[in-house]
Amino acid sequence: MAFIHSQREQYPLQVLCRVLQVSRSGYYAWRRRGLSQRAQANARLLVAIKQAHKDSRETYGSPRVHQVLLRQGQRCGRHRVARLMRLAELRGVPRRKFVRTTQRDTAETGAPDRLERDFTAEAPNQNWVSDITSVPTGQGWLYMATAVDLYSRPVVGWAWATHMRAELVLEAFTMACAQRGAPKDLIYHPDHGGQHTSTAV
Repeated sequence: MAFIHSQREQYPLQVLCRVLQVSRSGYYAWRRRGLSQRAQANARLLVAIKQAHKDSRETYGSPRVHQVLLRQGQRCGRHRVARLMRLAELRGVPRRKFVRTTQRDTAETGAPDRLERDFTAEAPNQNWVSDITSVPTGQGWLYMATAVDLYSRPVVGWAWATHMRAELVLEAFTMACAQRGAPKDLIYHPDHGGQHTSTAV
């Protein structure tokens, strides 16, 4: 009943009662009896929960909201916060799983850094850099290899795949060469992943 009362401004009473399978007459009878101390405390706590959730740009779930409330001096249990957030349909945003795309292959010989950390170029097709980016999808992770010209920073070659093998990088490099006419005296600077230092590349 306390939850229905707290949501009256957002949803029609008829909808709340139907969803929670409570009669309207039962709700009104509960209101006449007044809120219990526990219900009043939950209502006050829910206000603080909503504010903490809002302050996090609606990214915090119940564990982190609970930590915020504890720092504010609120006396509340973790499960109580989780239950109130669930009833109020407040959800956090799960952290994305980190996918490491750069994996140095100790069996391969790394190429020297001919750019010497100077990521600029005085003309097109002098210096290209390459990397792999991971993209989460509903069917799993997708990987994109790119080749970028450091002169004006356009992406001159790219390739998508569900793996991070050397052929992914080679496909992006081949596309870049096809678009730019296989430039001479090019410095191609990849990261140190095994896909880039492979002899296939």
